[in-house]
Amino acid sequence: MGHGHTNGLTANVGACIGAGHTLGFGVPAEGLRWQDLQDWWQAREGIAYPEMAKRALYERLLSCLPDNSPPQRTLFKGYHRAFRTQIPGLPALVPEVWLHWDQRTAKQRGAEALLSHRMDFLLLLPHDVRIVIEVDGKHHYAADPEGKASAQRYADMARSDRALKLAGYEVYRFGAHELLADNADEQVREFFVAMFARYRTLKR
Repeated sequence: MGHGHTNGLTANVGACIGAGHTLGFGVPAEGLRWQDLQDWWQAREGIAYPEMAKRALYERLLSCLPDNSPPQRTLFKGYHRAFRTQIPGLPALVPEVWLHWDQRTAKQRGAEALLSHRMDFLLLLPHDVRIVIEVDGKHHYAADPEGKASAQRYADMARSDRALKLAGYEVYRFGAHELLADNADEQVREFFVAMFARYRTLKR
């Protein structure tokens, strides 16, 4: 992103910005706040006013989320609804993130080659705390449309979790069914309040 110092953990992180494009960024040691990302986006796009940049960035990140995954959209929107005025000082909830993004690999083998390294959401907190949030639909545990459990799918997910944790990331999972419930926003808020309390991120 062009400011601050980066570390090895985040030097090879890429995130979707919509329309088939990605952004690659290194992150300062104090983490990546929404305000940091907004300031970068405003300068990059030449947007005159902060409020316009905030809305444009929100819409661009929202557009990254799959149309066929309403639960992911619920999580993203719920985060912003829960902390409205506090969002600028909180970690940015960045969707559709790839670890070790390699443009050559993507060009030669296609983005499908990197799907095993994709995270639904990433938050970069101070003190090098890296939070991955996954929203697990049927495809995480089933190999057919009927939803029959697949031992192979489960093993793949477990292996991916181990790899992320060994790389220094904390992994939290939501079941998609949770985010389809009437109290989804409440669950989202409770999770983030508890998570920020654990990592001493949310200022009351």
